[in-house]
Amino acid sequence: MSNHTITVYGIPNCSTVKKARTWLDEQGIAYQFHDFKKAGAPDSHLPTWIAQATWEKLVNRQGTTWRKLDAAVQQGVTDAASATQLMQSNPSVIKRPVVEWADGSVTVGFDEAAWSKKAS
Repeated sequence: MSNHTITVYGIPNCSTVKKARTWLDEQGIAYQFHDFKKAGAPDSHLPTWIAQATWEKLVNRQGTTWRKLDAAVQQGVTDAASATQLMQSNPSVIKRPVVEWADGSVTVGFDEAAWSKKAS
């Protein structure tokens, strides 16, 4: 991350992303937003996300995108390499939001209590 900024990755119309962005705004925390729909998943960041959050947590197996995938594609996601391929080709399958914090850490999903600790 550059200049110790916070970057929120997600899809603007995702309810969890909306909650997360509203919370950041209410706390007066500046951040950049990266739209998966417009800009895709940042390939160079996926290894860091996987290292910090695990591919199992990043691949949203409860989401609509996952459920719409062919069963063979779902069964083919068995490790970090196959999960990376899926996230690159279909960023909507990534659990949202992914946040890169100013301290270099990465979180997945919105957890107000955990975020409060990060923001303080």
